[in-house]
Formats: sequence, structure tokens, C-alpha cells
Amino acid sequence: MDTVVQQGRLNMTDAEWQARCDLAALYRITDAYGWTDTINTHMTVRIADDPKCFLINNYGDLFHEITASSLVKMDLDGKVYSDDGSFNAAGFTIHSGVYKARPDVNCVMHTHTRAGTGISVLKKGLRPISQDALAVLDEVVYHEYGMPTSEEECEALGVTCQKGSSVVLRNHGLLSVGATVPAALRRLYMLERACEVEIIARGLDEEPAPIDDEVVRRYGERARQQRASPEFGVSDWKAAVRLIEGKGTDWRQ
Repeated sequence: MDTVVQQGRLNMTDAEWQARCDLAALYRITDAYGWTDTINTHMTVRIADDPKCFLINNYGDLFHEITASSLVKMDLDGKVYSDDGSFNAAGFTIHSGVYKARPDVNCVMHTHTRAGTGISVLKKGLRPISQDALAVLDEVVYHEYGMPTSEEECEALGVTCQKGSSVVLRNHGLLSVGATVPAALRRLYMLERACEVEIIARGLDEEPAPIDDEVVRRYGERARQQRASPEFGVSDWKAAVRLIEGKGTDWRQ
């Protein structure tokens, strides 16, 4: 272990350091996938041995700059435990609202991608027209736009997330949650893909080919079984980590 990492781990449990490394990796993966919005949008992880607290990015850092030690630790009431760094008020509202309402959730991802935001502004959102959509459609919920920094929005988003784990934030973007980082990432990847295909299909001069209702139902059952496994998304996560490791491992500092 190098000196930088040793310094970053002072007064920190192994669980917190692991959460920091995982979240820093998630930001680098998000950057590699092209899901960033400069310094905006947020990914967070709950700390396993201190579930009232979660980690969020230092507001102002680009995603490819984020490291394990640069992340900000805060609790669900907004108290900051890090010596330095700042957080975005809207980010706190969105993520704390989910964690309060979903004690089973340990990772929340939120994006403003063009495809995701494009679907979010449509009255009729995703349709069962692609394999990608079928992977998430049974758990997709829509959340009406509200003031991101308000207490009312914090509570309202929590209620919405109790109904589904793949969320289209109306007029805003996308959000996914998971019991693990790999699960949240896999959900968001498939949700993003479904939105991309939907946007492409809407620009064509013919109606998309329908998928049989029974196939949609059976695929949904299969998807639910896969998501119930603790291994859901793990293989995809390992592959994504290998992708960013090819560019260096400074995010572990």
C-alpha cells in the first residue's frame, strides 16, 4: 500500500475504505461510459458498517478526477464528516431521500444523459420494443418533476423509489438503485440502453416491430429472478473495473 492510500485511510474502517474505492471506481466507469454532465449528477454509496452515512462526490470535481480519499462523507440529515470538500444540495436531497425510504439500497446512481433526459420529457416513455427495455421495464417507475433541493421532493422521491428501482425522473434524467454497486450499475446500463433505442425508434418513419405480450411477461419474470441474485451485475462490474484499470489506478488513492 502506498503512502497516499495510507494517509487517506487514517481514522477509517475497512468498510468505509472499500466503499470509497468502489464509488471512486464507479465515477471513473460513468466517465468512461460517457454519462457525465461535467461536474453535475451524482453517484453515492452507503457505508456498510455505518448505514446512516453515505459517500458523495466533492462538488466541483470532474468524474475522471475523483479518488477514494476525495469523496465526502455525510449522514442522512446532512451533517458532513469530512474535513474538507463540499456537496451539491440537490445531490443530497435526491440521494438521502432514497436511502431514507429504501433501507435495502446501498448505491444510487443519477444521470442527465441525452437519451435518458430525452425520454424523461415525453408523456409516453419507454415501450416494450427492445430486449434492453424488457430487462428493466417491469420495474421502471416515473417520478414527476419537483424542486430538487426541497424537503418535499426528498420525501416524494423516496415514495417513488419504493415502487421501482429503475426511475425516469420526468423532465430531468434517470436514476437507478441497488443493494450493491454492481446491481445499480447494471440497472442503469440497461435503462440507458433502453432509452437510446427508444429515441432512435421514434425518429424512424415506421412503427417499431411489436414483441408478443407473453414474451414480455416471461422476460420480466426472468429479469426479476436475475435481479434477486446477489451476483446480479457482478460480472459486468468486474469487466468495467478492468476497463478503467487500463487507464491507471489512481482512483484508489
